[in-house]
Amino acid sequence: MATNRKPVRRPVLPWVITAVAGGALVVFLVVGKRSAPSSTHPEPRADAAGMGESVMPVSFFSDNPRVVKTYRAARDIPAVLDGIYCNCHCKEELGHRSLLTCFQSQHGAGCDICLGEAEMAEQMHAAGKSLAEIRSQIDIAFSR
Repeated sequence: MATNRKPVRRPVLPWVITAVAGGALVVFLVVGKRSAPSSTHPEPRADAAGMGESVMPVSFFSDNPRVVKTYRAARDIPAVLDGIYCNCHCKEELGHRSLLTCFQSQHGAGCDICLGEAEMAEQMHAAGKSLAEIRSQIDIAFSR
C-alpha cells in the first residue's frame, strides 16, 4: 500500500536570520577591534622627574610587601610613570593624567593593572629600556 505522505518542511527562515545575525556580529567584533583607538600615552611633564615626593608614602601600605615595593618604585621613577597611560581606564573614570597619578593616591594599591604596569615599567627601566619600549610592552600586556 502506497501512502501519499508529504515530507515535513522545516522552516528555513529562522536559520537564515540566525546565520546572518551571527555573521554580522563577527564582522562587527573584528572591525570594531581593529578600529578601536589604542591607548594614548601622555608625554611626561617637564617637572615629572621631581614628582616622586607626590607619591603616597609607603608607610600607608606596610602590611603589603608588593604594594610597598611598587609605591617605592613609583617614587624612584615618576617621570617614567608620568609618560604611561593606565589601562585600568582611570583617566576616563577618575580623571587621572597618567600611571603616576594612580600612585599619588591609594588607587594604585588596590588595582592589579596599576601595580602590574608599574612593576613592568620599573623592571624595564632598570634594564635600560626606553620609555617607548616600556609603553609598547605595557600595551601588549595590559591593553584590552
